[in-house]
Amino acid sequence: MDIIETLRGIVGSTHVLTGADAAPFAQDWTGAYRGEPICAVRPADTGEVAAVVKAAAAAGIAVVPVAGNTGLMGGTHAPGRIALSLERMNRIREIREGARIAIVEAGVVLTQLHEAADQHGLVFPLTFGAKGSARIGGVLGTNAGGSNVLRYGNTRALCLGLEVVMPDGQVLNTMSELMKDNSGYDLRDMFIGAEGTLGIVTAAVMRLHPKPLAYATAMVAVPSVADALGLLNRLQSATGGAVEAFEYMPRSYFEGWTKREPDKRPPFETTYDHAIMVEVGATAPRDATPNETGEIPIQAYLEEVLGEMIEAGTALDATVARSEAQRREIWERREIAGELSLGAGPFVLTDVSVPLDRVEPFLDRAYAALEADDPDVRHLLVSHLGDGNLHLTVWPSDGDDGYERVMEIVEDIVQEMGGSFSAEHGIGLGKRGAMARRKDKVALEVMGKIKAALDPQGIMNPGKVLP
Repeated sequence: MDIIETLRGIVGSTHVLTGADAAPFAQDWTGAYRGEPICAVRPADTGEVAAVVKAAAAAGIAVVPVAGNTGLMGGTHAPGRIALSLERMNRIREIREGARIAIVEAGVVLTQLHEAADQHGLVFPLTFGAKGSARIGGVLGTNAGGSNVLRYGNTRALCLGLEVVMPDGQVLNTMSELMKDNSGYDLRDMFIGAEGTLGIVTAAVMRLHPKPLAYATAMVAVPSVADALGLLNRLQSATGGAVEAFEYMPRSYFEGWTKREPDKRPPFETTYDHAIMVEVGATAPRDATPNETGEIPIQAYLEEVLGEMIEAGTALDATVARSEAQRREIWERREIAGELSLGAGPFVLTDVSVPLDRVEPFLDRAYAALEADDPDVRHLLVSHLGDGNLHLTVWPSDGDDGYERVMEIVEDIVQEMGGSFSAEHGIGLGKRGAMARRKDKVALEVMGKIKAALDPQGIMNPGKVLP
């Protein structure tokens, strides 16, 4: 095809992949979305991205941006389209310790930024299981959340500015390094969470934070979700909002974990119905400096709170990490969540959020409704409980045929409770049905107008997000 030769002239022959060489771009991480692209093209810089987009626009061929390809909703599905990989655009252009910012290209891997920030005594706090392969462009595209949203916010809260290649190949520079920049419409936020449907993010200014001097990390068994939230509120008040992670893993999660990791040590001798992974980060020396007995104050405080709760019956058991190795062991149990959902047949991965005080009633109703609909249904839950985000994986007995039915059952309850059918995984293909059913009609109309105005040819990741 002429477009292939044109792209080779832009990025070089070795960076235009076709046939078997493009196979990694023919399916996503879950394996649920498959489709062979015309080619995969790997530009080296923003200028090459702009030239590729201009060539695609002239040929009337759609472009699908691909970062780490670790999404869960089919956002990088590119059959018959150009898959534009950002993997070569992986430079950290600058870290400014004084301003606590990092200027990065869209292909930077999350752990790469973690390690670079650490060298400056800072953290880029966004983290989740796929951090070793997810890239900045992808997390911006879905406004990813992860385990530390409770303290630091979603990706949107961690971004100050963007560089974006528009559908006509122009380069939009909103690379602000400012906390305050009230100069008209906030174009940056329009592209964050748009999944490449309005333009391709090629670089960003990301916020860094002080690195905690010490962590207090524990697994806690509680009688109920309400007791877990009592622990959260108590710790938040006492630490000034220093709780970094508050992750809920019920019995179903540990049953799945034990089946997959039979040789790993469980957190407790008994499997409880409700367990929490909690981590508090101390940035003040008074909370992180060991005392004369060697105790770290933030860890001692967490142990004190948990001891009081166990005595009061609002906690059942607790294991506190005494070393970095034990802390990593606790985190590894949580970060394997994605793998627990794969390989067990067709599944429905919900990603919903509800107000914190409605988490427990939501779960009670969702379990009851799913089992009433399908007595043979199986499910597994893990949750960013601190921000009300629940990942309920469901295996309907009728496989793929049950996908939309299960989604609607869950959506009905979420909507009644004032929640959202999409919290952090994006819309992609998997939740377009939900967008049509649940999103405000005026909001959809406005989104459609924005899409049509910026991308009149419809070449930017078409068929995603909007129903």
